[in-house]
Amino acid sequence: MAHTISALRQHKQSEIRRARNHAVKSELRTQMKKVLTAVEKKDAAGSKAALDVAYALLDRAVGKGVIHKNNGDRHKSRLAARVNAVAAPAPKK
Repeated sequence: MAHTISALRQHKQSEIRRARNHAVKSELRTQMKKVLTAVEKKDAAGSKAALDVAYALLDRAVGKGVIHKNNGDRHKSRLAARVNAVAAPAPKK
């Protein structure tokens, strides 16, 4: 346990940040699963709508410093690729 007042204060701040980060990451993972579920069901409109919400959550998490910018960009790119694969018809050979 912390012995100084400043260490106690820092510990309290880190607990608050940890709780916030956990909540943001949990909400983010849930929304990404919703996008992937819609993609599996081949629901183009539903996956687009879920992707928009996921984009907003990813941007918010990056802005708060919960995840790194490159991490957010990578997730957005991979989700968009999956949604676009469902939205676009398969090319005929």
